[in-house]
Amino acid sequence: MAIKGVLFDKDGTLIQANGTWVPFYKEVLRQEFGLSGDALNDKLAKAGYDPQTDRFFAGSILAGGTTRQIVDLWWPHENADARSRIVDRLYDVYAPLAKDSLEALMPLPPILQALTDGGFKLGIATNDSTASAINHMTVLQVHHYFAKIIGEDSVEVPKPSGQMIALFAEAAQVLPYEIAMVGDNTHDLEEARNGGAGLAIGVLSGNSDRAHLEELADHVIDSIADLPALLGRR
Repeated sequence: MAIKGVLFDKDGTLIQANGTWVPFYKEVLRQEFGLSGDALNDKLAKAGYDPQTDRFFAGSILAGGTTRQIVDLWWPHENADARSRIVDRLYDVYAPLAKDSLEALMPLPPILQALTDGGFKLGIATNDSTASAINHMTVLQVHHYFAKIIGEDSVEVPKPSGQMIALFAEAAQVLPYEIAMVGDNTHDLEEARNGGAGLAIGVLSGNSDRAHLEELADHVIDSIADLPALLGRR
């Protein structure tokens, strides 16, 4: 089986998930609810934050869910229209805050260039919004490497439905089984399986350890820095 496309998760795979999003969500809770201290940490913990390690738990809403799922959890008494407005507010008002703490996990251009030189089409599939993902890659000056950047608002049902695999396959002009899906959470690997991807590759650079990933993954690697060698061997 020839792999022709590589579809990356974003948070925990390309960028620092905890370093980028912990400060972001703390600021959201300060401004939206007036919370601080233990009350702030308690509300974060309900969505998957561990105050002892200052990280998100693997598989939690904060680690891999959508903004809408977070809004549903934190604003449970609002009606659907109000929740939609809150989602829009988080995207429009607060999203720029994430850029202040945005940090790549490693130098990305050499890895992305090596994959491009190897003939692979590259894409991103994230449960963040499309605009946010594009902005992050633009700030990091790597957006031009990607044939398609797919956010949760690009498909009817976000990860792990398999719809992002299908959309990338169409955009990159490859078949689903010619795609390697790469991510740090089980929902990335489930996206690969549900979408018919040829490979599901777990990375240990995010919030999951090997035990979380290896049952669903064809390969588990330390980070995307190992990808050119892994795919080159195939």
